[in-house]
Amino acid sequence: MRHRATWFMLVVVAVLAWAPAAHARVTRIIIDKTEPLTGQNIPYERLTGRAFGELDPSDPLNTLITDIDLAPRVNGKVGYVASFFIVKPVDMSRASGLMWHDVPNRGGRITITPDLRNLSDVGLSSGWQGDNAGANPVTAPATIVPANASTLAPVTPSSNEWVKVPVLTGVTGHIVGRIINRSGLGAQPLNVMGNPIPYFPVDPTNNAGATLTTHLHETITGIVTEGSTIPNSDWNFCGGGTFAAPTPVTTLPVRLCLKDGFDATKLYQLVYTVTDPYVLGAGTAAFRDVASFFRYEPNDDFGTPNPLAGSIKWAIIRGSSQSGNFTRHFIHLGMNQDEQGRIVHDGAWPLIAGRRVANNSRWGQPDGVLELYQMGSEGPQWWHQFPDTVRGLHPAGILDRCEATKTCPKIVETFGGAEVFALKMTTSWVGTSAKNDIPVPKNVRRYYLPSSTHGGGNGTTTENPPKNVVGCPGNNWGTGTLLANPVPATGLVNRMRVALRDWVMLGVDPPPSQWPTLAKKTLVEPTKAAMGFPSGVPGIPDSVFLPENFIFPVFDYDWGPEFNESDATGTPTNAPPPILHVIKMMVPRVDADGNELGGVPTVQRDAPLGTYLGWNITSGPGRAAYDGRPFHAGQVCNYVGGMVPFFKTKAQRLAAGDPRLSLEERYGTHAGYVAAVTAAANNAFNQGYLLAADRDALIAQAVASDVCNQPGDGGKCNPGP
Repeated sequence: MRHRATWFMLVVVAVLAWAPAAHARVTRIIIDKTEPLTGQNIPYERLTGRAFGELDPSDPLNTLITDIDLAPRVNGKVGYVASFFIVKPVDMSRASGLMWHDVPNRGGRITITPDLRNLSDVGLSSGWQGDNAGANPVTAPATIVPANASTLAPVTPSSNEWVKVPVLTGVTGHIVGRIINRSGLGAQPLNVMGNPIPYFPVDPTNNAGATLTTHLHETITGIVTEGSTIPNSDWNFCGGGTFAAPTPVTTLPVRLCLKDGFDATKLYQLVYTVTDPYVLGAGTAAFRDVASFFRYEPNDDFGTPNPLAGSIKWAIIRGSSQSGNFTRHFIHLGMNQDEQGRIVHDGAWPLIAGRRVANNSRWGQPDGVLELYQMGSEGPQWWHQFPDTVRGLHPAGILDRCEATKTCPKIVETFGGAEVFALKMTTSWVGTSAKNDIPVPKNVRRYYLPSSTHGGGNGTTTENPPKNVVGCPGNNWGTGTLLANPVPATGLVNRMRVALRDWVMLGVDPPPSQWPTLAKKTLVEPTKAAMGFPSGVPGIPDSVFLPENFIFPVFDYDWGPEFNESDATGTPTNAPPPILHVIKMMVPRVDADGNELGGVPTVQRDAPLGTYLGWNITSGPGRAAYDGRPFHAGQVCNYVGGMVPFFKTKAQRLAAGDPRLSLEERYGTHAGYVAAVTAAANNAFNQGYLLAADRDALIAQAVASDVCNQPGDGGKCNPGP
């Protein structure tokens, strides 16, 4: 068993043996702005401010923070400053007692929705991502820290959340940067998920020691076809301009200028030395401390009153996508226990989150998602303790630390097809061996939205979907060949928001979990045959189902001996890291239309207008040769879904060789379609996965739709002669 197996258990023993004292905490709050908020049935206000806090590096709740022992100190403590944003009733005696603690996604500030304000709930959004990165401090601030963040004078609030964490000045290391699908003589940025890589080269005027190589092709399974190494004399670090006339590197993103320009058919991979890492885990602790302060404390150390004092009985942490990954990371690190041993959040809701965020390692890149050599899938991705025989890790689970201290929240997790095919979700269901379903703990409910895109689609109901180009998310990935997936997440999200609230506040159990499983044979191998995917669906070639094109796997990387693979802490020293194992992934089985089985009931599942996919296909000629085509052509289109509509008539679909029944064969008339939607919506409502208002809206939408209801249809899918 590798070195990474024992560290976690030592931390659990230390936490259990520790008598808590008030070390890590918020010491001062400053309200920089107060303004009214309209749109609910009682007066509300918004408070924008900063929390100043300190961490004791010797406190067992903080010792797992990477590099905290090296961080600069004042009076023996490590400091931070975190932004916060509170949405609350003006008269707190009217508050419900529930606080939603929302995790910002790449700094995006969150205001709780009017339905929650009409229930008199409180919203708190606060900073956690300490990488101080953004494209522009005004137009795209992301996680940029204001220059005067640490002053006591008022700070002009930004629209984003941030946290100022310690920096290890002068410490250096090696990282990997990649430039994909970009062309021309101009400078190209070193980005991760569209945001800057948050570290500067040791000397931006000198590229000695850096290595820039080209890749001609990469499979989804991590097999690289290498090209040439570009001489250091033929490229430079730059802030803009061209190789012949570069501008200095003064701000992020760091760019590269190439003598002969960039070729969009190649990927450029740079290994280079960077300096001044952030103590990113201090941002995770800041998120904990800010929630604890507003939940429990009457005032700060200087007498400033807590504006929520005495009014918060329950708290729920909620995050979507990247911030959902943070929610899982937060619980895994034991951060749901505050410095006095109290539970921080009673409930947790990670939405569309398949992994844990990389926010507690040196050189971590919290913006990273799934591209090659990015962190996030290290260690247990599952809730309950479970073996990890493929990677040789000690049996562990995300809940281990909070179970040891009895501070686990009630958890609802919601996700769909894109999280399976691109965001590495199924490892959390079946582990790395993919031989057994991992039991779901009693405090967890799991809901899978079948055949859905990341975050859900726009919910439109039409027999002729718009032919808009679908963009593949990520680092300039490309565009998709299939139509946008319209399957909405709104109905499920609305229902689970109510369910989690009632579970936390009233003890009312949510609906039963629903997701594809091995036991029910709704979770299968990621092959066309095992899935039962129909042949001949227009626009879907068999080649997309090949392993090198189809589903993003979890990679077991060797990050080096200074990295803890279970907790994703420490210092990665291998750049790029070797791939030790490609972890086996599983996918939902599908029906004769290609729509997924095994999730919550939905209208699109039971009254479909086409094949809805949690994946799309990256556009390009798709030739066998690599030259002259976009880099990812023919592979899944990162984490965006797709749709292939049904033909309207039987004659049309037979002429096209489409195996799926037409609208005419399914519904016959517009009234037949409305009847099918009505039955499907009632079924989802009756099983507890849809609110009555959303059920009624879906039925009304079907009535008003153009499905077999276009001019000349006469209410029939095929009016005939």
